Amino acid sequence: MSLFNHHLEEGAFIAMVPTIHDVAKLANTSKSTVSRYLNGQKVKKTTQAALDRAIRELNFHRNAHARRLVTSKTFTIGIAIDDISNVFYSGMIKGIEDAVKKEGYNCIYYSWTSNFNREISFLDLLYEGQIDGLILVSFRRRQEEELQKIRESPLPVVLIGDRGGKDGIFSVDVDNAFGVSELVAYLHSIGHRNMAYITGPDHAAASKYRLKGYIDTLGALGIPYRPEWVVTSDWSNQGGYEAMLEINGLEGITAVLASNDETAVGAMRAIQESGRSVPEHMSIVGFDDISIAQWVYPALTTVRQPFFEIGNKAAAGLFDKIHGRPHAESASHLLRPKLIIRNSCANT
Repeated sequence: MSLFNHHLEEGAFIAMVPTIHDVAKLANTSKSTVSRYLNGQKVKKTTQAALDRAIRELNFHRNAHARRLVTSKTFTIGIAIDDISNVFYSGMIKGIEDAVKKEGYNCIYYSWTSNFNREISFLDLLYEGQIDGLILVSFRRRQEEELQKIRESPLPVVLIGDRGGKDGIFSVDVDNAFGVSELVAYLHSIGHRNMAYITGPDHAAASKYRLKGYIDTLGALGIPYRPEWVVTSDWSNQGGYEAMLEINGLEGITAVLASNDETAVGAMRAIQESGRSVPEHMSIVGFDDISIAQWVYPALTTVRQPFFEIGNKAAAGLFDKIHGRPHAESASHLLRPKLIIRNSCANT
């Protein structure tokens, strides 16, 4: 019979949940020592070993509700994602969870489509005390009024993605302009001067920064900007294919910069179907370094987004706010992507 089975009447038993007192008794230590250990504080190695054995033997689980009553905390952070099916977010989620695990917290994920229609609505979770902090994750262009409400919130909230140039908000994003600048400079270094550009949709915050990187770097290299060589896409394979059909009708172009990898893959197919080959007749580059980039033929030159680092830095910044650490700050952090050279470009 288990230590926690207490007799009620003949043939009837009730299972009692082990408590901190039971753990302390079995480990031959005090309840305060058990509490310190469970809250992440250091104890003697021999005491830690005894506590670990007792916790396993008793199958002890911390009472989350009691812990919340004592600390006024949920020990949970919320991550609100605009499209939870987007594969780009998996690396960011790993980075977030790495930081959350180290802090002894849990994550709960929310999708816009299944919960709220507006990102700003997730702030209610903070005000209602359901979570201790909030990370808002979106590649979409954020509205001015919503950013203002986020900035004015006294509770811990950070952004992944664009913060619309507003001060007073902790945000982490990739340096989109830098990534495209690296690609333009690389193509220039292997002889290309006539470079077309496939831009992204207006609703994506990154589109304007990536286009800016293209225009500014052309100027820095002394190459005239030709707006007729910029074609819009929706960042899909089909969008890249259709954009490349337009570019195929332009004269003199030797290289194409696609503003994401899916667009580049679609564009490569349009090039090949036109009877030309990559990179012999046309060089092409992408942006993101998604898994398919190294498997298409030829393998795609691109820039790799630091997805893990973006998520990790955002979560670290959130915990600085939660714990009120002296170095907690509200600043924009742009992490630089890395140029990945493969086989989709050739010298002119």
